Amino acid sequence: MADRSFSVARLPGFTATALLVFVVLYLPIVTLVAYSFNKGVNMASWEGLSLQWYVKAWANEQVKAATLRSLTIAASAAAVSTVVATMAALGTTRRKAFRGQTLIYMAINQPLMVPEIVTAVALLIFFAQIKIWSGYTGLGYLILAHSAFCIPFAYLPIRARLEGMDLTLETAAADLYATPWATFRRITLPLLLPGIIAGMMLAFVISLDDVVITEFVKSGGQDTLPTYMLGQMRRQLTPEINAISTMLLAVTVILLTSFFLLTRKRD
Repeated sequence: MADRSFSVARLPGFTATALLVFVVLYLPIVTLVAYSFNKGVNMASWEGLSLQWYVKAWANEQVKAATLRSLTIAASAAAVSTVVATMAALGTTRRKAFRGQTLIYMAINQPLMVPEIVTAVALLIFFAQIKIWSGYTGLGYLILAHSAFCIPFAYLPIRARLEGMDLTLETAAADLYATPWATFRRITLPLLLPGIIAGMMLAFVISLDDVVITEFVKSGGQDTLPTYMLGQMRRQLTPEINAISTMLLAVTVILLTSFFLLTRKRD
């Protein structure tokens, strides 16, 4: 008897469409990486292999300052958002269903559903008032803004990990008179740790790559690496930007690969 099961891959033109999508998505990235090794200044012609643009990017003091600022904001925002997301995930999964639970899910995931420009404008207005009242214009605003935006990204893998964890060990610990804190520290936290690490890495990548919220919230002299690159592209586009983009891409790929390895199902 013939197999009548439906498969999208058998539809006419599926293979060609899939290949076209991959070409459109990845050919510009491959071109960017290739031209970061271009010897010449002209980005429209290939003049030979060279690492000079990586050397120049590494020696650029503005790039170093922007990179350090980006790493500081991303690490701080990842830590804050992961702590908040862990508490939120525990509060919404380690208890019986309650009235308003769906509303809480929606509130936590709100930054994922609302256009980022709307969140950026809202944060700009909110922090502008605080700046006027306090007179403080440091990096704290960017860290808080990135933390708020990254919470749902950290929350999703942590919640997924919690929902896949069996309650048997925690119940057994409670039966053996372990306190809630002891149960969490010795049972729940070690089992949840891969999800926490994955959530933190995802939040770090999102914060590191963010442009829109940073552009709206930052004060003068607080350029991160993405906003510095955006400013340079408005002035003069050089292969140095390609080299910086390639290094940023490499960091992102490494972190996302680690995230995938931590969250994939294990036998």
